[in-house]
Parts: sequence; C-alpha cells; structure tokens
Amino acid sequence: MSLIPSAFAEGTTKASAGQFNYVSFLPMVIIFVLFWFLLIRPQQKKAKTHNQMLTELQKGDEVITSSGILGRISKIEDQFILLEVANNVIITVQKSTVGAKVEKGTLNKTVL
Repeated sequence: MSLIPSAFAEGTTKASAGQFNYVSFLPMVIIFVLFWFLLIRPQQKKAKTHNQMLTELQKGDEVITSSGILGRISKIEDQFILLEVANNVIITVQKSTVGAKVEKGTLNKTVL
C-alpha cells in the first residue's frame, strides 16, 4: 500500500523533470514588489528628507531632538551640535538625533 497514488507519482517524474514553472515563481515576485513599495521605499524617502534637513541646519535654528529636548543651535560641528536649551545652558548632542526643526520663537514661548 502506497501513500502516493501511482498516477501522481508518474506525472511528477515525467512532466516536470526538466521544466521550470514560472507561475509558481510569480507570487514570490509579487510579494517582493509589495514589500518594496510598502516598506523599503517609504523608509528610504524618509531617511533622505531627514539627511537633507540635517545638512541644511544653521546656527540659530530651533530644533527638537528625538528624545524631546528643545533648543537653539549655537554651534554645528561634523557630528555634534551645541544646543542652547536655556539661558547659558548649552548641551552637546549628536547631529543625527535632531528630529525636526521647529518654527522660530517656539523656544521663547516655552523656556527662554
């Protein structure tokens, strides 16, 4: 007694021995395309705009870091920024931690 009927066993060895079935490969391609447009592409676009914002930062801009620290840029170096968070209180943060620029005057309304 065999678990595989003889008709199926004979059909698979003769019919598909040397052939590649493109239809079975199509779902994998569709999944990759969906993965690209739903996950990879938006992430790359967001990273590109963030890097552009980091390169356009200037002394005097008011920014908020990814940890929520609000301050005014007092000096920009290659990888670090000196951020004035209160009167005569300056901290050093990594440039990549800057989350967004805020409109001028936001810091005056809150702290300074």
